[in-house]
This record gives sequence, C-alpha cells and structure tokens, in this order.
Amino acid sequence: MAMRIVGRERRKLRIRRKINGTSEQPRLTVFRSSKHIYAQVVDDIAGKTLAQASTLSKTVKGNVGEANKTDAAKLVGHAIAGILKQQGIQRVVFDRNGYLYHGRVRALADAAREAGLKF
Repeated sequence: MAMRIVGRERRKLRIRRKINGTSEQPRLTVFRSSKHIYAQVVDDIAGKTLAQASTLSKTVKGNVGEANKTDAAKLVGHAIAGILKQQGIQRVVFDRNGYLYHGRVRALADAAREAGLKF
C-alpha cells in the first residue's frame, strides 16, 4: 500500500476518535477520488447514512458538465445541504476524512455553509 494512503488512513483514524455523529448533529464525511468527490451524512449512533451526494448523483451530474473539480465540489456541497434542509437537519460535524482542509474538500465545506449548514 502506498505510504500516502497509509498516512491518510492514520489521520482518518485519529480524527474519527474525536468526531462522532448523532441524530441531532450527524457527521458529514467527504471522500475524494482523482475524478469525483462524494459526501455523505452519517448518524454513527444508529449506524445509518442519512443523506449522500456526489458528482455522480443525478442532481449534480447534469450541472457539472465542463466544470473543474473544485466547482463540482461546490455543487456537491450545495446539494448535500439542500437534502439535509429538507430533512430538517441544520447542524453537522465535518469529517475531512484524513484529507487536508484545502482545495476540493474546503470548497465542498464552504458551499455547504453558504447553503445554510452549520458546522
């Protein structure tokens, strides 16, 4: 396994020891691949995924078009915030999943905040 992946997994575990999602304040976790970005909201106590959005989901995929990856991450952030507002969830805990908080991860978080989520 590549050392950068091992390092991210260590950071991920270190972060997850401190962060836990509840039904009142679920965990918004981010995964990014080389082409796409995924966000899901998890209630860790119940063990359920409450919502998910990605650059591959139907609501976002049509709007992405020729946008760059950072703009696509912003669209995913707006989409996940919209889904959570429909469910009546206002506050989340942000889990960067071991990634540095810049670039696409930051763009997704900022877009979710703009759309009304509170971290």
